[in-house]
Amino acid sequence: MKPDTAPAKPSQPPRTERGPDAYSRLRSAILTLDLLPGERLSERALEGMLGTSRTPIREALLRLEAEGLVLRQGRSLRVTSLELAEVLEAFEYREHIEAAVAHLACQHATPDDLARLQAVLDAGQQGADAAAWFEIGSDFHIMLAQLSRNRFLVRAVTDILTRIERARWIMCSLPSARDGAHIEHSHILHLIAEKRADEAAEALKLHARGLRDILADALSQRGRAGLRARGVDVIDRA
Repeated sequence: MKPDTAPAKPSQPPRTERGPDAYSRLRSAILTLDLLPGERLSERALEGMLGTSRTPIREALLRLEAEGLVLRQGRSLRVTSLELAEVLEAFEYREHIEAAVAHLACQHATPDDLARLQAVLDAGQQGADAAAWFEIGSDFHIMLAQLSRNRFLVRAVTDILTRIERARWIMCSLPSARDGAHIEHSHILHLIAEKRADEAAEALKLHARGLRDILADALSQRGRAGLRARGVDVIDRA
C-alpha cells in the first residue's frame, strides 16, 4: 500500500491559459478605468497583473483592439482615448432605443416586475457608494429593457451601456450626476405602471439627456484639465 503523499503546493498562483478569462478581466479594467484612457499596455506588465501567460493576453488584446478599446500604434499598444463625439452619438442612439423599450414595457411589464425593479433602485438609497450607484444604474436600464420582452432591444441597451461605460464611470464621481437619479428612475417606473407609454419614453429621454449634458461638461475643454490631472485622456474626433 502506497503511503499518502500530499500534493506539492505551488509557490505562486497557478497561471491560467483561458483567453476569455484574460479578455474579460482586461476589458473590465479598461471599462472601470483601472487601466486609464491613453495608458500604454505592456504584455509583460499584464502577465503580472493577470497571472497568466502571454498567449491568452495577446488573444485578449486582439479582441479588445477589434472592439475599439485598445489602439495599436506600430509595435506599441495603448488603451483607446475617450472620444467625446462618439460618446454623444451613443447617447443620441440611446434615446431612440429606450423610447421603444418604454412602449413595449408598458405592454408587457407586470406589477411584480416593476416591484422587483423598484427594489433594486431602493437598495441604492442605503448609503451606496459610487461603485454601487454605477452598478444599480446599469442594472436598472438593462432590467427595464428586459421588461420589453424583446431580445434585440436588450442587446442594444447592453451594447450602448458598454460603449459609454468609461464615461459613466467618470460621472459616478460627480454629485450632480447622482442627485435625483433615484427620483427620475422611480418616476419612469410609475409611468410604466400606469401604461403612460409616451410620457415614460419622454421621461427616459430627459433622464438620458440630463446625464449626457453633465457628461459633456465633464469631458469638455473646460473640464479636461481636472480629468487629465487624474490621467484620463479625452479627445475630440475630427
